Amino acid sequence: MSKSAMIRARTEPKLKNEVENIFHELGLSCTEAINIFYRQVKLLHGLPFDVKIPNKTTLKAMKDVNKRRKLHKAKNAKELFNKLGI
Repeated sequence: MSKSAMIRARTEPKLKNEVENIFHELGLSCTEAINIFYRQVKLLHGLPFDVKIPNKTTLKAMKDVNKRRKLHKAKNAKELFNKLGI
């Protein structure tokens, strides 16, 4: 039996380059990153992150941020938390 299996996938070139740069900063090869992902899927019996369709409130907030509306500005985290009542 072979000690390794080949995975072939297509992705956008720009996305591939950006992600490979992040892996490089983390000291990971693409193979290592894929193996980490696969091991997490195996361990958790599912994706290692939530996959959800955003609700109306979240979609509106995302649109507001993209249009730079309703943003909270603060000098530091403490000030921001105070403004948000957290």
